[in-house]
Amino acid sequence: MDRGYRLHTRLGYKVSRLARLMEAQLDEMISPFGVTRLMWCILSGVGLEDVRTPSALADYVGIARSAVSRALRTMEDMGLISRCGADGDGRGVEIRLTERGRSVMEQCRPLVEQLNDHFTDKIAQDELAAVLRLVDALSAGETRELARL
Repeated sequence: MDRGYRLHTRLGYKVSRLARLMEAQLDEMISPFGVTRLMWCILSGVGLEDVRTPSALADYVGIARSAVSRALRTMEDMGLISRCGADGDGRGVEIRLTERGRSVMEQCRPLVEQLNDHFTDKIAQDELAAVLRLVDALSAGETRELARL
């Protein structure tokens, strides 16, 4: 038996476990509004950060454009977003929140903030800044396209 390996001391295990804890809690909190985490990211991207095109949303969320396109189709069917022509030749698409989409975003936002605060309040602000800086450093240069968030 290799005594040098300990699952619970591995970065991947720790980061994955924390991510899954946060994901499960967020899913539970926003599911009554009929949205997923990806849908929340899209709603916040469009409604809070003015990200308006499918490609820009894929870059913003950090997943494949095909995954964003599938989510946008579902969100359009749900009446959360609308797609409008963004340029003269009809190829460009701009995403806008509908009244319902804005309402869902506004109802979910405090829940998302609550979850973020639950975890970030466990450590000091300087520790949080260090964690965020280190996660960015660990992610730097990684170009793998993710199929899901």
